[in-house]
Amino acid sequence: MGAETGSTGDRADRFAQDPAFAVHEGGKLTVRPTRGIESREDLALTYTPGVARVSSAIAAEPELARRFTWAPRVVAVVSDGTAVLGLGDIGPSAALPVMEGKACLFSEFAGLSAVPVVLSTTDVDRIVETVVAIAPSFGGINLEDISAPRCFEIEERLRELLDIPVMHDDQHGTAIVVLAALRNAARVTGRGLGDLRVVVAGAGAAGIACTKILLEAGVGDLAVADSRGVIHAGRDDLTPVKQWVADNTNRVGYAGTMVGALEGADVYLGLSGGSVPEAAIAAMAPQCIVFSLANPTPEVDPVMAARYAAVVATGRSDLPNQINNVLAFPGVFRGAIDAGATAITEQMKIAAAEAIAGVVGEDLAAGYIVPSPLDRRVATAVAEAVGACARAEDVTV
Repeated sequence: MGAETGSTGDRADRFAQDPAFAVHEGGKLTVRPTRGIESREDLALTYTPGVARVSSAIAAEPELARRFTWAPRVVAVVSDGTAVLGLGDIGPSAALPVMEGKACLFSEFAGLSAVPVVLSTTDVDRIVETVVAIAPSFGGINLEDISAPRCFEIEERLRELLDIPVMHDDQHGTAIVVLAALRNAARVTGRGLGDLRVVVAGAGAAGIACTKILLEAGVGDLAVADSRGVIHAGRDDLTPVKQWVADNTNRVGYAGTMVGALEGADVYLGLSGGSVPEAAIAAMAPQCIVFSLANPTPEVDPVMAARYAAVVATGRSDLPNQINNVLAFPGVFRGAIDAGATAITEQMKIAAAEAIAGVVGEDLAAGYIVPSPLDRRVATAVAEAVGACARAEDVTV
């Protein structure tokens, strides 16, 4: 017993000394009412009998819920804990601090309330059924840290079943910011997206989403590599998602390694972890662009990359050109919800990327291709662009 007590005491001391634990003590969120209850009249209006009149009106005219409930202004941050940050499958309870943090970012950068919802199942059908069942309480669904390839099916099915914005941030938040950064990196080097040959390392959630948005935005040539090499039509081990990649990328049919594909390439986009040898970066085209986004250790050493590349970006906050999803998702949901959008379309994502790139403006430089994640102009610019696009596409209620 004595040894066990000492161990607990040591652990408590360690937590007390780490400022991260102090920030998370008791959780990072609370729910507070927007109205006080200080009199019988307050009680009668906030709850029964007054609330019955409001509920009856909504039952007769369901669209009134947008005006008289919190649902349209609250996002559910949903995870099953299977792909959390760089920690992997750590389960729903361990994922909860991350989802709470995400909710804090929604509030801080977009003024939206968000509720973390962690699920004790990894079954695709049960996840879809659960989210559909709770959806009436929310104005948007932010899927988070769900492993591939299940995340693709979950998002696709929820988009079909729900008439509120649904977005898997690990896919599309990353893709939006990557597109914004690549637009500006191309400008720095005097090129357009159509001039670029891109190699994407990683065919997980982020890699596939980046591939789709870059193709939609007009990237000239693109190849995707997974752990077995570049994806091509001749492979017999392709999932449906990777088959789509084979059908829509790698137009020369290259069947070699990712390192081989980098020879003469304009852009390396790393979304997979691991490491890339210096010789591979040295073999890229002049004025090449290196986005090495594994965190905390980039696939390509940034100091080494700078010897060969005109522009280098990472996912790290202590280096220039941080590719951070917080540049995208708060404004995307704010704009979609404010516009009454029933979905988040590819064009809305591209509009978000253009807005992020535009915030940089005339200050564009090799060391400044995306705004700081703390730049308060970003969420507003993204929200306005996304809302305008939603209305132009007529995907609003």
